[in-house]
Amino acid sequence: ILQDPANQKGGGRKKTVSFSSMPSEKKVSSASDCISFMQAGCELKKVRPNSRIYNRFFTLDTDLLALRWEPSKKDPEKAKLDISAVKEIRLGKNTETFRNNGLADQICEDCAFSILHGENYESLDLVAHSADVANIWVSGLRYLVSRSKQPLDFMEGNQNTPRFMWLKTVFVAADVDGNGIMLEDTAVELIKQLNPTLKESKIRLKFKEIQKSKEKLTTRVTEEEFCEAFCELCTRPEVYFLLVQISKNKEYLDANDLMLFLEAEQGVTQITEDMCLDIIRRYELSEEGRQKGFLAIDGFTQYLLSPECDLFDPEQKKVAQDMTQPLSHYYISASHNTYLIEDQFRGPADINGYVRALKMGCRSIELDVSDGSDGEPVLCNRNNMSTHLSFRSVVEVINKFAFVASEYPLILCLGNHCSLPQQKVMAQQMKKVFGTKLYTEAPSPSEAYLPSPEKLKRMIIVKGKKLPSDSDASEGEVTDEDEEAEISRRMSVDYNGEQKHIWLCRELSDLVSICQSVQYRDFELSMRSQNYWEICSFSESEASRIANEYPEDFVNYNKKFLSRIYPSAMRIDSSNLNPQDFWNCGCQIVAMNFQTPGPMMDLHTGWFLQNGGCGYVLRPSIMRDEVSYFSANTKGVVPGVSPLALHIKIISGQNFPKPKGACAKGDVLDPYVCIEIHGIPADCSEQRTKTVQQNSDNPIFDETFEFQVNLPELAMIRFVVLDDDYIGDEFIGQYTIPFECLQPGYRHVPLRSFVGDIMEHVTLFVHIAITNRSGGGKAQKRSLSVRMGKKVREYTMLRNVGLKPIDDIFKIAVHPLREAIDMRENMQNAIVSVKELCGLPPIASLKQCLLTLSSRLIASDNTPSVSLVMKDSFPYLEPLGAIPDVQKKMLAAYDLMIQESRFLIEMADTVQEKIVQCQKAGMEFHEELHNLGAKEGLKGRKLNKATESFAWNITVLKGQGDLLKSAKNEALENMKQIQLACLSCGLSKAPSGAAEAKSKRSLEAIEEKEGGEENGKL
Repeated sequence: ILQDPANQKGGGRKKTVSFSSMPSEKKVSSASDCISFMQAGCELKKVRPNSRIYNRFFTLDTDLLALRWEPSKKDPEKAKLDISAVKEIRLGKNTETFRNNGLADQICEDCAFSILHGENYESLDLVAHSADVANIWVSGLRYLVSRSKQPLDFMEGNQNTPRFMWLKTVFVAADVDGNGIMLEDTAVELIKQLNPTLKESKIRLKFKEIQKSKEKLTTRVTEEEFCEAFCELCTRPEVYFLLVQISKNKEYLDANDLMLFLEAEQGVTQITEDMCLDIIRRYELSEEGRQKGFLAIDGFTQYLLSPECDLFDPEQKKVAQDMTQPLSHYYISASHNTYLIEDQFRGPADINGYVRALKMGCRSIELDVSDGSDGEPVLCNRNNMSTHLSFRSVVEVINKFAFVASEYPLILCLGNHCSLPQQKVMAQQMKKVFGTKLYTEAPSPSEAYLPSPEKLKRMIIVKGKKLPSDSDASEGEVTDEDEEAEISRRMSVDYNGEQKHIWLCRELSDLVSICQSVQYRDFELSMRSQNYWEICSFSESEASRIANEYPEDFVNYNKKFLSRIYPSAMRIDSSNLNPQDFWNCGCQIVAMNFQTPGPMMDLHTGWFLQNGGCGYVLRPSIMRDEVSYFSANTKGVVPGVSPLALHIKIISGQNFPKPKGACAKGDVLDPYVCIEIHGIPADCSEQRTKTVQQNSDNPIFDETFEFQVNLPELAMIRFVVLDDDYIGDEFIGQYTIPFECLQPGYRHVPLRSFVGDIMEHVTLFVHIAITNRSGGGKAQKRSLSVRMGKKVREYTMLRNVGLKPIDDIFKIAVHPLREAIDMRENMQNAIVSVKELCGLPPIASLKQCLLTLSSRLIASDNTPSVSLVMKDSFPYLEPLGAIPDVQKKMLAAYDLMIQESRFLIEMADTVQEKIVQCQKAGMEFHEELHNLGAKEGLKGRKLNKATESFAWNITVLKGQGDLLKSAKNEALENMKQIQLACLSCGLSKAPSGAAEAKSKRSLEAIEEKEGGEENGKL
């Protein structure tokens, strides 16, 4: 939105771009809007390499041929830059001047841009006072450079663009009388049909504005006014700037532009031109665009808002994890006091509590059963006995909804407060209603772990107390594990520490198989004598204490046994605990009060969206492997896991509603966005954007944030939108998503209300990039590279176990570990150097690098100055004659990247094999570790320390071996992508059949290397 630029220099008023909906402002909806803004001029900061920054007033000449600035000591004719000399326009701090300027850290990335000019690519480095102004200059300049041969065409042809032609056909179709005018009511309705998110009052205000500017008195709307109103109301400037950027400065995308956007920005693989044409046909609004294969701004906006550009990875919308691991290796969605839909102090029992939880994919529900008056057991809140549910009706509802949202096992946590006769009724009713779904198979003592969710599909598992198996008695006494009773006893004055006992009938006992409730004593006793089919319940306070005092032991315990955590009985308002605190220790069943919305429930709901929402999420391997070291309280890097950098740009918001509880306040909001990272303590952080004043329809934030994530598999991101000028309630919306489910690129985040419902048309527009901090990572989303600050290389150190035979083996691994880290780091640094020389940020893809590189290496007559030459299946670029120094520097960086990648590809298997051999040799001592320690006189804490160091070393070796393997796969994929990009950019010297055949053979060779690598590991 551009404010009236009149008299800026005279009054000394700085131009602002606020993108608000005030009537005096005009949206950027075309290149001509950008040009008009630049001609009026504005103040920019000029950055020099010597760390100095100057304020200058920049303008574009009326003839569009030169850029000028003042004041300047130079002759007015020298304080200018000819548009014809401009080679490239870069957004962000992506030149040597910015990188080397001492004040660069204080300059906002999104406000900075550079103009590269002349044969030596000198840079004019500028900073706007807002990201919006920077976008206007970058878009306008790019348009001028690409249109330098016909600079005035866009001014003359604005009314004949595909978009205007389409709007005219829409107007004509609605103009039933054919008079070229229509009633304002008709025009308003027409625009609302085209864009349902617009408020009627806003559309009417826009028409009044346009008519007032033309000094019209009539309320009838002409075709021109309709088109103007639509463009100003429905053009999102941030989407327009993106469109211009990726379309190479056209005002529409063709199939090639879209294909490059999907590959380079959105991380989509195996995209074809036909797929892009299909997208255009489905989203382009004009008939002409669909036929000619181009996507204009309105269709592109619809596409970005569509499910195809969802932030959530579609692969995770179905079951995508290994479901054949033991039950103890999964987080399980669990409900506390499932029968409640209000607080636990006075809330009535309600059958809908079970329906809601089961429809949300909950896999562990609670049944607190008491004696009923007519011999039928009932469920009720024992703080409110006035309403109760018959046990039979609850069992029937559970049977009906048990496997609606998930077919994986459902655990029933029985709170048994019944007399023996009614216990028998409970058992009979469960057997009758559940039938063969009840899992009653006796656990096998020969097994070491629980069965898998896959094996237990569509099974109902009863968790409860069990009579001793060596007794034939039809009833017997067992300890009472009831959580509320336990709290009451401990709080009573005469509590003497003795456990209460209850009577249990054989029929109910026989329904309990692999979830037998037992009392927790301590980890040492549990690890020695607890059976894998026994489960302990921990109160929130007890679990918190253990998590703080023995985090490593808790993780190791949970590798084999199930742990259930329940909220403190002091939470009489049914507020929720923070589930992340216990997930970090590997606790599987963290019971939540589903009836209580808020941040903690948001985390739970967001976490279990992954893996198809089936209620089971596989824990990270570092928390499952029998010999591995992990502590939730680790400070910084997790052994054997490569930290990642998460880059989030909050671009804009759409259609924010007024907070539900706000009072005595109009509809105007002052929104801002908080980004929260939840995970292990080392990863937890929070940052916020600036506040945008008085804009709820399309506030522009344009702010970039960076977070280091040490354990991505346990991390979640929560976007929260709040009102900065609130009365009563500030909450606008939120969305919580697991890190592993993020999709890279430009995405819309669907915001949820306070109670967790998706709000229609309420979104955040963001850009996501995930980059390596020190190498490795998953393909696509993890295959980018970044240098996080210039610091001394860090090596993950092995620890001294204190037992000579074992330490001697681990010493052999020190050198290959350093080699592995060096190879990965050297390759990553070489890639980052190429990106820097191309003027691209670390989050850019190699395909974008090659496109930038080729634009410098191909002359205006389309003849390349270098040629792609395949040597041993690696894509080298060789000069075709003398080349300037700037190109030599770029080619040297490119060559280094290929050399480092080649070295890693050729050496990775050898080095990895050395690491694996050391890991295997170390593992041979695993069973004998305690005996060896005893022989050396190690006991107590010293022996525990030796065991911990041994597990740490095994974890490091396994992790570094895996990272090296990933780095090799990444390097192979990079080589393939580079070759394909070189061919598509025209850097192949000989387009003959022979050359094409040779290139094809080289690609096949790269693929064979990948295939051989995979087969070799099978």
